[in-house]
Amino acid sequence: MKGSTLLRHGREGLKNLGRNGWMTFASISSVTIMLFVVGVFLLLLLNINEFMSSVEDDVEIRAYVELTASAEEQEELYEELQDIHHVEGVTYLDRDQGLEDLIESLGDQGESFESLRDENPLNDLFVISAEEPQQTGAVAEEVEGLQNVERVDYGQQVVDQLFTFTNILRIAGLVLVLGLMFTAMFLISNTIKLTIIARRKEIQIMKLVGATNGFIRWPFFVEGILHGMIGAILPIVVLVTGYTYFYDFFNDRFQLAFIELLSVYPLTIIVAVILAGIGVFVGMWGSMMSMRKFLKV
Repeated sequence: MKGSTLLRHGREGLKNLGRNGWMTFASISSVTIMLFVVGVFLLLLLNINEFMSSVEDDVEIRAYVELTASAEEQEELYEELQDIHHVEGVTYLDRDQGLEDLIESLGDQGESFESLRDENPLNDLFVISAEEPQQTGAVAEEVEGLQNVERVDYGQQVVDQLFTFTNILRIAGLVLVLGLMFTAMFLISNTIKLTIIARRKEIQIMKLVGATNGFIRWPFFVEGILHGMIGAILPIVVLVTGYTYFYDFFNDRFQLAFIELLSVYPLTIIVAVILAGIGVFVGMWGSMMSMRKFLKV
């Protein structure tokens, strides 16, 4: 396609935006709302996934050794734990060190536990990490079946609940976004349909003088893309600015070791590219729907 022809299609597409002002405004507004919701869910889900990954990395199995187990039995148990399939590492923590850590973690209140040093009630324990967090439950079941293991604790229950919440959030977000995308494409299609109806005579004349179907369709195709591109500008600006402000606000006021937001860059760049791509896709699809149904040339 020649450069002059391409410029002509671009100019015609821009003119088409003004031919149905309110419908153009409605379709662009629907794209803007849809992309804003998509962007919010993207930022939320990406941060939740990062949080979930950090939680998964901290999932470990704590196997408490029976108080009556001898040193030889503990050494045998250590070897058995290492032989379990999907076990990545095993660390031994004796009960004296466990009591010392407990007293230190309680600060001034830990002094009340000083009397326990003579008769330590805590168990020796092994800390076991699985190769993959999803394998923790299966490994824990095998550990529970070993001799000289009094009980087993692990945080998989909390992780499962978090995964359930995340999946529900993903499904709800997907349903909402699909509904908004359909609405945006419908409005874009109707807007272009009105433009085609208004220019029906002009299109017929162009056809009579030899204009090809592609030459006639391109301005409407460009119009649809412009709807999507213009509709993507505002949500990208708002979300990038808003996330940058929230990131600085959160880090300045909340220093939480277990919750860390994803850095502004490259996260906002990735989200901006995704939103722009969705906007162009919605505009293209809406224009194609309109041309296929209403542009009989």
